[in-house]
Amino acid sequence: MSQFISLTQYQLIEAHGADAEKYLQGQLTTDVVRLASGATTLTAHCDPKGKMNAIYRLFKVSSEQFFLLIKKDLLPSGLDALKKYAVFSKVSFDLRDWQIIGLIGEKCGKITPHFSLEIDGIRSILLNETELPVNFNGDEKIWDIADIQAGLPNLSPQTQNEFIPQVLNLQVIEQAISFTKGCYIGQETVARAKYRGANKRAMFIFKTQTQQEAEIGSEIEMQIESNWRKTGTITSAVNLDGVLWLQVVMNNDIDSEQQFRLLNSEILLERVQLPYSITE
Repeated sequence: MSQFISLTQYQLIEAHGADAEKYLQGQLTTDVVRLASGATTLTAHCDPKGKMNAIYRLFKVSSEQFFLLIKKDLLPSGLDALKKYAVFSKVSFDLRDWQIIGLIGEKCGKITPHFSLEIDGIRSILLNETELPVNFNGDEKIWDIADIQAGLPNLSPQTQNEFIPQVLNLQVIEQAISFTKGCYIGQETVARAKYRGANKRAMFIFKTQTQQEAEIGSEIEMQIESNWRKTGTITSAVNLDGVLWLQVVMNNDIDSEQQFRLLNSEILLERVQLPYSITE
């Protein structure tokens, strides 16, 4: 049975105007010009040092109209940074109070959204300008866990402006980073990480059975001989029905046999295989 989930954790932004494509091309890590109309991708917006202040799901309607989905807890700082130089271009950014639905499974014939964003085979995001009568039968945590399992990263206020895009594996996800499109904010740092091998970290997935929660921005522990020491940074954490799912940024050369646990506990963590290779 298909699951319909109200994605209240997201805010929809519309970017529109004659210069919308050109402006976003100089801001985001994605090659916005080459992104096909009707296509969607994760993308990042960086500060001048190449550290991410927001991750968006970008949807291109046309060269003059785009939609961007952002986690609400990154507002208003993420949007303020994105439109900082918009005064010099013919582009506007407007918050849209549309219905945002996460669909896992096949779409019901009665649901006809204004826009449908295909995510990863069995998942879609439906955007509706006017609210549709939908029987929601899934918790938003289900959607967030599906993102974790798919290796799609999350940015939060605790990790804002802390990581370059490659640390969260964006170089191998969809069309999130272009290394050929030319200049954008933070591009020099992002390019250096690729061509000079400057990035030594990556995002990994863990899970464990526990009722315990985990704090975003906190660490886990790694066993070294008979001792445990802090390591990594938790970037996503969702506990549903007693199963805790985590995304953790760590050194990208970790041993597959290494033991990990939650901080200050005896709760061991099981490392889950990423659904993609992090080799650039």
